[in-house]
Amino acid sequence: MSHVFPRVWDRRLPVAVRAQGAWVEDAEGRRYLDASGGAIVVNVGHADPSLVQAACDHLRRLSYVHATMFTTEALERYAEALAPVLPMAGARIYPVSGGSEAVETAIKMARAYHLARGHPSRRTVIARRSSYHGNTIGALDASGKEVLRAPYTPWLGRFLHAPRAYEYRCENPEHPSGCGAWHAAELERMIGSYGPETIAAFIAEPVSGATLAAAVPSDDYWPAVVEVCRRHDVLVIADEVMTGFGRTGRWFGVDHWGVRPDILVAGKGATSGYVPFGFAACSEEVFETIRPSGFVHGFTWSHNGLGAAVGEAVLRRLGDDGLLDRGARLGARLLGELREALAEVPVVGEVRGLGPMIGIELVRDRTSKEPFARRDRVAERVLAAAREAGLLLYGSVGHVDGRDGDLVMLGPPFVMDEDEAGLVVERTAGAIEAVGAVGS
Repeated sequence: MSHVFPRVWDRRLPVAVRAQGAWVEDAEGRRYLDASGGAIVVNVGHADPSLVQAACDHLRRLSYVHATMFTTEALERYAEALAPVLPMAGARIYPVSGGSEAVETAIKMARAYHLARGHPSRRTVIARRSSYHGNTIGALDASGKEVLRAPYTPWLGRFLHAPRAYEYRCENPEHPSGCGAWHAAELERMIGSYGPETIAAFIAEPVSGATLAAAVPSDDYWPAVVEVCRRHDVLVIADEVMTGFGRTGRWFGVDHWGVRPDILVAGKGATSGYVPFGFAACSEEVFETIRPSGFVHGFTWSHNGLGAAVGEAVLRRLGDDGLLDRGARLGARLLGELREALAEVPVVGEVRGLGPMIGIELVRDRTSKEPFARRDRVAERVLAAAREAGLLLYGSVGHVDGRDGDLVMLGPPFVMDEDEAGLVVERTAGAIEAVGAVGS
């Protein structure tokens, strides 16, 4: 009997024993091609020698010191190397242990900024429906996925949710015309309804992640909503936990639209999953505003040197070693070939994405976009069929109405070679076709 409290209840998990490049192997010798990078985490690949060496070198010298007592060379070097690629001027980095902590930190930063400016009424955060920003209570309150919020609704309700940026099921009556302007008008209406003096920040993923499977907004979306935020002195928080560090083909997702957020949060690919790590970064203007009053916040494992050491190695692999560009090319190839392979599969509503972040929406009817009923468990069956074929995919459900809706995501390591990419396309298409033939 295991004494582990598991995350999966409906099946017995294989025991992973080793991984290399784009492959994971279990205790029984089965090999799985990791097309999802775990939960869209592993960008530079498994068992990268330079990341392992960076961790070992740091641990040989230093294990743990508290951030109120010491800084470390690893942390200072990482911040110095990271700041130039962040889409903000004079960036200041607050390292934490992962994405949820990073979002909590960012929300508190926004509050501290407005308090320092003498605006204590600015306490509300606007996020989007069908969003995900983490599983701590504050991050979950910002999140807009009802199936995750439902058990904890008595503890939630402080934050607001604007329409989702979801072109496949866009709420704009004039879609596809003027979607950015429509979203901006909805955000403007919400800010006006509650009063600009009460709104602290707007938080969103540049490209929607797990909850909408790589839903890319219209090109006019981000410029329009940022303009509204600037006009009302609402801070812009870019949630780059999934989209950062090359996952959309650029350093950060907002780079595609030239957005300069006030605060940016990251995790996942920051260390390629080798060490639990994330950060909230703010602009110099935000930092200098907060500095005189201080920032009441902190974690035992914040400002950790081990995560910073591995993070610096990731920066080198992505930049100096060219993996950022390689990932962009890999993503373009996979997106094109998956669209071609799935073009005639009746249960595939859309294949979408940006860079090596790809989503597939599964529907009962292509014309009406009617989703499968939850009881059909289509996404789960596709993932199971893929696993049986030796392929790891990532799934999400309930995005249409809080209950129905099936999504499959791919987010492979950027080191995947051409033969492996071909296998991803072949096995993904095979799993969807096999399940679709039964499910439809």
